[in-house]
Amino acid sequence: MAWSFKYILSLLVILLFSVFNFIELNSWGFFAHKKINRMAVFTLPPEMIQFYKANINYISEHAVDADKRRYVDKGEAIKHYIDIDRYTNNPEDIDKVLPKSWKDAINKYSEDTLKAYGIVPWHVNLMVIKLTKAFENKNIDNILRYSADLGHYVADSHVPLHTTQNYNGQMTNQHGIHGFWESRLPELKSNEYNYFTGRASYVNSILEDEWKSIEESFSAKDSVLLIEQELNKKFSSDHKYTYENRGSVLTKVYSEEYASAYHKALNGMVERRMLQAILKTGSYWYTAWLNAGQPNLDKLLERPTTNNSSQIKEMPNNKYKKGSIKGRVHED
Repeated sequence: MAWSFKYILSLLVILLFSVFNFIELNSWGFFAHKKINRMAVFTLPPEMIQFYKANINYISEHAVDADKRRYVDKGEAIKHYIDIDRYTNNPEDIDKVLPKSWKDAINKYSEDTLKAYGIVPWHVNLMVIKLTKAFENKNIDNILRYSADLGHYVADSHVPLHTTQNYNGQMTNQHGIHGFWESRLPELKSNEYNYFTGRASYVNSILEDEWKSIEESFSAKDSVLLIEQELNKKFSSDHKYTYENRGSVLTKVYSEEYASAYHKALNGMVERRMLQAILKTGSYWYTAWLNAGQPNLDKLLERPTTNNSSQIKEMPNNKYKKGSIKGRVHED
């Protein structure tokens, strides 16, 4: 009888722990990544927008494939971030310590070092090259796949916490701030954002442009952390957190009161970074298309795609959910 009671009690403890565990979201959060890719479609010129609007659901839904691949590909995680503070703590010194070109950076630090600290700006540039080739070859599957993935990496490079080794506040006793900034806040506040970003424009140097985004993200990193530290002093734990039903799970999350106070204190930072990611994504799609010779995308609409049987579709949700992230776990 005593054994049965202890067994049942143990099960209850495990159950309660799992139910009330603080669940973090991936990267910008699935919601935000999908929103960024979807809104980027509307920045495109008439020659492109019909094709992208016809495939907007695919572009949006597959905006999160790169995060899912982190569960099955050990080389995926490094494509989502770069720890600038491994090289310098001064945003103004980035140009001095980090060569922009991949070849020059390897010559200075070695490929192993670069991969150890993240490669997102170089990977964004590579994805634009791949998308350009897909346009040249009029390969619909690759155009859609690379467009969706490119939007994901561009978005990640606009997140301040993707530019620091203190990526989840684990070094400053702010565990959970990663998901808070880039998932919780957009989920609660994105309906208030003004999504008029203007039209996509041609980018002469993707690499130069991407490094500017990285520098801006890194410059905002201290504010992301320090503002939350100060806010935390004004809120008791029972006002900082609350519980919400997510599916069938009762989940501990930052309260709307705390989130609203943090969002206000950031003075529009999340909205600015999100809207810039939207415009950059559209501009990089547009640049790839122009560099490919402006192929007629309307004619591609007449061709069937095979994405339903592509490699992307072969990774169902239950596969990545059952596994664990290989490489850096951003939310740890």
